[in-house]
Amino acid sequence: MGKLTFRKEERLSKEKLIQELFDKGSSFYLYPFKVYYMPNPDQDYPCHQIMISVSKRNFKRAVDRNLIKRRIREAYRINKGLLPVQNKLVIAYIYSVKDILPSAEIQERLVKTFKRLEHVEKI
Repeated sequence: MGKLTFRKEERLSKEKLIQELFDKGSSFYLYPFKVYYMPNPDQDYPCHQIMISVSKRNFKRAVDRNLIKRRIREAYRINKGLLPVQNKLVIAYIYSVKDILPSAEIQERLVKTFKRLEHVEKI
């Protein structure tokens, strides 16, 4: 198994690519996440790219939003080896529940989203 890290290259930060993801990408809901995904247009990119979002409307305190994002990042970092390797994806996780779930439950649900993403075809 590879390194259990979450490098800068794995973060989705290009505004143009984020906009394209929300405009042209596919999505599904799997409690507690709304997941947007699409194959990465840059096929030479070495890894999957993800973005994590927690609504300010549901969590007014930044401490709570940061806690949830930290838990999601940690779950992704530990389990990213389960994602399909053949095609690189651009993924956005939007946390859409109004309560803070325990780390174990977030990790379990994130792994279930990985199983759904295994069936994504290349462009």
